[in-house]
Amino acid sequence: MFVGERMSSPVISVSPETPIHDALVMFKKEHIRRAPVIKDGKLVGIVSQGDLLNASPSPVSSLSVWEMNYLISKVTVKQVMTKKVKSIDVNTPIEEAARIMADSKIGGMPVMRSGVIAGMITETDLFKILLELMGAREKAIRVSALVEDKPGQLAKVTKAIADAGGNFVSFGIFSGPDTSSKMLTFKVAGMKKETVKTALEKVVKKFWDIRQS
Repeated sequence: MFVGERMSSPVISVSPETPIHDALVMFKKEHIRRAPVIKDGKLVGIVSQGDLLNASPSPVSSLSVWEMNYLISKVTVKQVMTKKVKSIDVNTPIEEAARIMADSKIGGMPVMRSGVIAGMITETDLFKILLELMGAREKAIRVSALVEDKPGQLAKVTKAIADAGGNFVSFGIFSGPDTSSKMLTFKVAGMKKETVKTALEKVVKKFWDIRQS
């Protein structure tokens, strides 16, 4: 799965000359929290809802309403945007985008195609992918179990479920409590809770949780 398959598109962007009030109105209307800043077809920055709100006058300001409105009208996106923008190519694997965003502590990145902005990838897009990967919207038996971290263990788990007539809805592998183990979290359809437990009890080291989910 690549970034281009899950990015938000078409791009909702703003101009550097856009007043922050107008940008805030647009953010609210479009239900977005960040937008690329485009000038003459080129990416020149990115602005977030937080950037815009932080540029607004404090509620305890001694200025009059008219003075505040006048000052706000003079502040534009280019004065509050981030100019050093991290971007990513449409053909980047989605997990690489997640890693960059997590390591950089950012909530979204512009997505580029041949040097031209093609979309945005955001934390919301990644959350939606996580829901799919974990089968969060499908009813099935959810299992969390510990297995040894060595070749052949996953094959044993999948074979045990297949032999018992089950069908995997989702499958995730995570770090275990130590380097010798892995945590598996998966959902299985076509089986009952006790049948799943019986099929796997000789294959896994420990069950952490089994439930209808």
